[in-house]
Amino acid sequence: MYRVNEIFYSLQGEGRNTGRAAVFVRFAGCNLRCPFCDTSFEDYHEMTAEDILQVVQEYPSHFLILTGGEPTLQVDESFVDLFHAVGYEVAMESNGTLAPPKNLDWLTLSPKGHLAVDRCNELKLVFEGNGKEQLQRIEAYKEKVHADYYCLQPCDTGNDARNQQLTVQCVDYILQHPQWHLSLQTHKLAHFK
Repeated sequence: MYRVNEIFYSLQGEGRNTGRAAVFVRFAGCNLRCPFCDTSFEDYHEMTAEDILQVVQEYPSHFLILTGGEPTLQVDESFVDLFHAVGYEVAMESNGTLAPPKNLDWLTLSPKGHLAVDRCNELKLVFEGNGKEQLQRIEAYKEKVHADYYCLQPCDTGNDARNQQLTVQCVDYILQHPQWHLSLQTHKLAHFK
């Protein structure tokens, strides 16, 4: 049984796949407790993989995003195979502390600590300011992880003035380090889930 926080249909709001229609399966539970996380860990339904597939198939997109919490705590290759067998492209968003299934079509790493993974399609880091320690952290992850795309996303602090300041600092950093791309949380800017 899988502990599922929610299944919903929307556009991918951030990262390289921004704007793509996708079915999201948000798994409950995480091995980290990040202060900016938007997932309720107490609320979940126990579902079989077949139950999840049945709900996912109610939506027209065949782009599936596994997120959390931390999906690597629950998802394995047989789960991904089930969706591949019926034509889904399967992506995962992970903190990278545990090895993901090898048969994913797309892996986004958003690391917050120790990494068990050194390769992904997209490395997405939360940009929390241009302090020396923050900038060293960005460069350290860039050195540790080989990715097809490197994205920086200004941290949503809940304070509009602070958010604007972080976005300006993030853009300035990217202008000086053009291997990075800007990732904005468009789902929050455009007010969709």
